[in-house]
Amino acid sequence: MYAAPSPALLLIAHGSRDPRHAATVHALAERLRERRPGTRVEVSFLDFDAASVPAALNRLARSGVRDVVALPLLLTRAFHAKADIPAVLDAASARLPRLRVVRARVLGPSPLLLAAVERRLYETGLRPEDKSSTGVVLASAGSTDPEAIAVIADMARELRDAGWRSVRPAFASASPPRTEDAVRALRSAPGVSRVAVARYVLAPGFLPDRIARGATEGGADLLAPVLGACPEVARLVLLRYEEAAGSAWTAAAA
Repeated sequence: MYAAPSPALLLIAHGSRDPRHAATVHALAERLRERRPGTRVEVSFLDFDAASVPAALNRLARSGVRDVVALPLLLTRAFHAKADIPAVLDAASARLPRLRVVRARVLGPSPLLLAAVERRLYETGLRPEDKSSTGVVLASAGSTDPEAIAVIADMARELRDAGWRSVRPAFASASPPRTEDAVRALRSAPGVSRVAVARYVLAPGFLPDRIARGATEGGADLLAPVLGACPEVARLVLLRYEEAAGSAWTAAAA
């Protein structure tokens, strides 16, 4: 019996002038191809990169692909997820009527992201037994969207509930507090003997570098790497892909 090919997976990243950003997204795509060798994985960017979303969809359509899951590589559901991405996908669907595009959910919130943050914190040299004396600044890019800010605050609470001594959210743009201010505040928190900054961002770039500078200015003891292509992120991307593909194609068959 003939089995239809699985839908292609189109990753939609924010984009950056910093080449490390694209390199990180491509590394994640390669990890996904290794985990799902039967699924075509393509990379696209909203800004600052020639691999735009419309160009990627045109390429998929020209190669004969008929079904695509478009997956935003975003940690919160803010302006890009609510406005930019739907607009560009709607325009593509109107232009490419034979290409069926289904939108996946953004990555966060998810317990897998909590696990990814802890993985990166442990990579700084921390051990599980250090959690009860370590303050953590959960530093994200920032947003003017209240829903996105609330998601970061919830993640900070979940980290604290996971055993870290004290956790404060911080933002590189749009909303206070800044990373350096959150680090200084944690210095005076009861029982905190060290302060670590967890960069709650997927890839390097301008705002992640601002977080790093804030960590230095505030006197943080440790700075964790960006989440990048860590195993938990890859698992979460595939989970979102499978959710979107399963729900869309089940509905189509009903």
